[in-house]
Amino acid sequence: MKHLFFLLGVLQLLAATAAVYKQWIPNTSFETASNWDKGRVPCASDVVHFEKNKVISVFVRSPHVLTDMYLPLNGEYVLASGAGFAAFDGSWDPGCDSGVTVRFVNAEDHAWFDPTLWQVVSPGRELEPSGRIFSVDEERVPCHYDDVIFQPQTSFRVNIDSSQQVIHLRSISLMGQEFSSPEAWAEYLRGPSAPLQFHGNGTLQVTGTGCPDKSGCVCGNTLDGHRICTALLRASGRQCPALTCQSPLQPLGHCCGVCGATVSLDFTPDFDLQKYRDRLVQTLLNEPKYAGVQMAISKVHKAQTFLGLIPRSSTPLIQIVLIDDREGAQTGAAAAQLAADVMEDVAQHGEALGISNGKMEVATGSTFSGQVESHDLSRTTAGTVFGLLFGLLLLGGILFLYKKGKLRSLPRLLTLHIPRPWDRAEDLASPEPAGDKGFDNPMFDVEPPSADPGEEMPQEMAPKDYQVFYINPLYDASETET
Repeated sequence: MKHLFFLLGVLQLLAATAAVYKQWIPNTSFETASNWDKGRVPCASDVVHFEKNKVISVFVRSPHVLTDMYLPLNGEYVLASGAGFAAFDGSWDPGCDSGVTVRFVNAEDHAWFDPTLWQVVSPGRELEPSGRIFSVDEERVPCHYDDVIFQPQTSFRVNIDSSQQVIHLRSISLMGQEFSSPEAWAEYLRGPSAPLQFHGNGTLQVTGTGCPDKSGCVCGNTLDGHRICTALLRASGRQCPALTCQSPLQPLGHCCGVCGATVSLDFTPDFDLQKYRDRLVQTLLNEPKYAGVQMAISKVHKAQTFLGLIPRSSTPLIQIVLIDDREGAQTGAAAAQLAADVMEDVAQHGEALGISNGKMEVATGSTFSGQVESHDLSRTTAGTVFGLLFGLLLLGGILFLYKKGKLRSLPRLLTLHIPRPWDRAEDLASPEPAGDKGFDNPMFDVEPPSADPGEEMPQEMAPKDYQVFYINPLYDASETET
């Protein structure tokens, strides 16, 4: 029994390690100064004003004295223990002598798919330090197997407009309560507070399950990638930052180009994403020479096309994005060197790690930009086979058009004669007389040579007086009888 409890404890620890906790940053609490147009919390001589047509949920942590208050038609106050409101009696308040109208700012624009409104926290809900690991933009918003946290003792309102029918999540924690089962979450959504906290055409669904694949799971936010990039660019001035490298890389799931390097890995069922991430951090990223390099690693779906034009399907791969803090001509140089070390490690230990092949692309501030290195033994063979198949397909198409009469003639190099066994048998069984295949050319009257004037003519050769005539469409006999 002790061994069973120990095993369960280990599994829970591994699950907690693999889980990602993302916390919502904005709130609609009464005590948050940024929620008021004056940049401060209303005081005793102020008049509090909420737009009457705005839907809002407001958490109140402490007691407040106010001169007057205008409330919305549809909203709620969530009062903590001891919190409340009282009317101002006119006595002097040294910290409040303005006596103005303070308005609650609009919270309708806070969108779920805005990466700037989320932050990664530890399982203990402490803010993760911004260190060496980062995420591409689509993964900065909660993914399908992430845990979402709305800070306890706060209220919020979030727009969940989405291009997905359902936004899947592992769990949601709000108002100090965690919902990790579909049934519990469905019951909360039927309550009075949910419509005041969530609005938009999207639907949040709690699954209670983590990523089941040790090779990792795709984030699942690709359909809302345009929403993510629009929100991100709006926050940064509606344009991507200027880069030093000539041909920036465009990582999958990222809104703007980057200088540095990307490594794409194809993997086998033996690949373990968490173990490989730890290996890269411990053996390469932590080296002193890579002190300014940051890394993002995740499973993504890359679209496959036919002949580079027609969308066909998508295939999963492991994407590693490397950027550094160098400037000028050295921009991306350290990231490129780290990518080269990753490729060398793949070449030496890829099979044991469950990696079948890899491809590296770099973009730096020097002439080193654009270098591509690939370790792939199967791709050359596949390319050769594809080339042969394409050639046969092209040749078959030309022959088909020729047979249908779409082409008047074939180029000499494409004209093939492949003898068929039955044709050969027919030729041997019933040979035709040679004389039946000839004709006298009126423009060229030369008797066939003979080896000996006294030699008999072979039976196969037609006699001289045997003639075969044909009609020449360019020769009109009536013109000669004038």
